Amino acid sequence: MLEHFCECYSDLSGPILCPVLGSITPLFIPNSRIRPIRLIGLCASIITFFYSPVPRIQFDPSTAKSQFVESLRWLPYENINFFFGIDGISLFFVILTTFLIPICILVGWSGMRSYGKEYITASLIREFLMIAVFRMLDLLLFYVLPESVPIPMFIIIGVWGSRQRKIKAAYKFFLYTLLGSVFMLLGIIFIIFQTGTTDLQISLTTEFSERRQIFLWIASFASFAVKVPMVPVHIWLPEAHVEAPTAGSVILAGIPSKLGTHGFLRFSIPMFPEATLCSTPFIYTSSAIAIIYTSLTTLRQIDLKKIIAYSSVAHMNLVTIGMFSPNIQGIGGSILPMLSHGLVPSALFLCVGVLYDRHKTRLVRYYGGLVSTMPNLSTIFFSSTLANMSSPGTSSFIGEFPILVGAFQRNSLVATLAALGMILGAAYSLWLYNRVVSGNLKPDFLHKFSDSNGREVSIFIPFIVGVVRMGVHPKVFPDCMHTSVSNLVQHGKFH
Repeated sequence: MLEHFCECYSDLSGPILCPVLGSITPLFIPNSRIRPIRLIGLCASIITFFYSPVPRIQFDPSTAKSQFVESLRWLPYENINFFFGIDGISLFFVILTTFLIPICILVGWSGMRSYGKEYITASLIREFLMIAVFRMLDLLLFYVLPESVPIPMFIIIGVWGSRQRKIKAAYKFFLYTLLGSVFMLLGIIFIIFQTGTTDLQISLTTEFSERRQIFLWIASFASFAVKVPMVPVHIWLPEAHVEAPTAGSVILAGIPSKLGTHGFLRFSIPMFPEATLCSTPFIYTSSAIAIIYTSLTTLRQIDLKKIIAYSSVAHMNLVTIGMFSPNIQGIGGSILPMLSHGLVPSALFLCVGVLYDRHKTRLVRYYGGLVSTMPNLSTIFFSSTLANMSSPGTSSFIGEFPILVGAFQRNSLVATLAALGMILGAAYSLWLYNRVVSGNLKPDFLHKFSDSNGREVSIFIPFIVGVVRMGVHPKVFPDCMHTSVSNLVQHGKFH
């Protein structure tokens, strides 16, 4: 029976179709019946989540080739077809996406009273797009799908944002990602003209001259650097987080930033190996500066969301150092922090959301002594803080340590600066926790004291379990990814 189930659904159609059907169904239900709309959205996202690990049952970790490959003939006379598949690198990103969407729907369960139907539809369309991004093996979709993800995010920030500047933040987020992708489109058109097909697997075997590689690498870098984001094109991220609703910040921290790093791994590094080697000193320098700069900037912030947002930028720039280290430790190690980054900052943003729901402020100076009035939230906040400072036994440590090892083999100075960034990360994480949880209460500013309820604690538990599971027993992740990572290193001529 299990084999029959896997044969029926090994094509991965479930994670694609469920969000689409779930986003269409609420459109036929009146706005007055908000509870059935929410239940439909939640059920569709949960079904999608249970579908997503199915490929792991039949997944063959001994091969680096894309598995469960599907193709859709679109313009056969122009040799343009849509190709989908999955490998050891993208498998867990799909699972992470399907894990976060039900959480976001539950977080907005009571808060999204206005335009509830539209919120569910936007959330499920966003899920469909992000799953398709990680499954795509098509150059045309490599541009279309990642550039479509900001559209529902733009709507969520602009409609359900928390402040008066939400429209400005939404436009900044959308325009930054759009402008960076224009050069990427030109590069993809050039590749299609040279290869005669949109199949990414064929393009990866195509030899480009060194000059063309540099041009195409710069074109793709302009798009991916904004999505990571790398300094100095990171300005949109703190603004977007501050203005987004809690559910928007959770998904914004969890997935969209991975579109840039996944693009580097899937496109730039294997397709343009010579240009990648030439650009490695530039990436090392900019990422090391970004880690130190954003860590120091974090210490000067007064808004809880901005503190976590700048911390997120520092962690993602550490990931870019690992990706461009020409060894298995660096590239393989960079994937684990990406997965961890989908859990840790998301949990921290949820903690901030709980505080904001009760006290209607995110300014650090108004908080203190919450351990005596909100012990449950303080414990959860402490667990998330330990993960954010990359403590041993957490998912962050198990990924960032191999990055340092891989970077040290390439450039000891960069590895030292990255390690200094981790020390600064511990400093601002402990500083934040101490300011919010320890000290004396401030009743002049905070009046309503109520700890996390059962629904909120149940939302936090999967994050804590995931962080500890990855940190204590991470073997399942490198087992699935090792062959794909080794192939990437060899294909990129990094050995």
